[in-house]
Amino acid sequence: MKILAMDTSNQTMAVAVIQEQQILGQIQTTVNKNHSKSLMPAIENLMAAIEMKPSELNRIVVAQGPGSYTGLRIGVTTAKTLASTLNIELVGISSLKVLAANCVGQEAWIVPIMDARRKNVYAGGYQWQDGELVNVLPDQHIAIADLLEIVADKNVYFVGEDVQKFQTEISQLPAASCNTVLSWNYPNGVVLAELGAQAQPQTIETFVPNYLKRVEAEEKWLESHEAGDESYVEKI
Repeated sequence: MKILAMDTSNQTMAVAVIQEQQILGQIQTTVNKNHSKSLMPAIENLMAAIEMKPSELNRIVVAQGPGSYTGLRIGVTTAKTLASTLNIELVGISSLKVLAANCVGQEAWIVPIMDARRKNVYAGGYQWQDGELVNVLPDQHIAIADLLEIVADKNVYFVGEDVQKFQTEISQLPAASCNTVLSWNYPNGVVLAELGAQAQPQTIETFVPNYLKRVEAEEKWLESHEAGDESYVEKI
């Protein structure tokens, strides 16, 4: 199976193509967040570099969220368009799980976090069990203080570029540690592709980003509308 994977859920852009257990090529950048201009050229350049035609692909895998609203829309829209146009399978993988999967060999609960502002984070808990990465704490939008209370009695390993922002709070936990392997803090296209190879395809037409939190404009709109009104999406 030939798989194209892409992650634009945050500042990092990761694109990779794998075939079975072989890495055919990958591109990763961490400093340019303008994914709307860089994603498709990156895909085109990668496909050209490995001399593969889009028609040879069997599956598209995309980081489904959480993360940046704009970044997620770009990645998911691109993935859906390619999968639909090529008539191939589409798979979505949690952006947090992609980070957790970097941490091979960790016995502790792996807790990837992304800064969601105002002392809130996107976070989940994962653990390697019999060689499989299992979700032991659902992905969620949560106050960092509440998250630390939930995992206070666990042996936890925090990973992600934003961990450094919360090191003061994390240091108060008795059995917590923070990742020190630089590459593990960033989403990896090959890791995403491998996760996607093991997952079940999803329906392209109904596939949407997993934001975990409504945008501020939608929350304000819902405050002034009764249940049963047209949805925010329909309104805009």
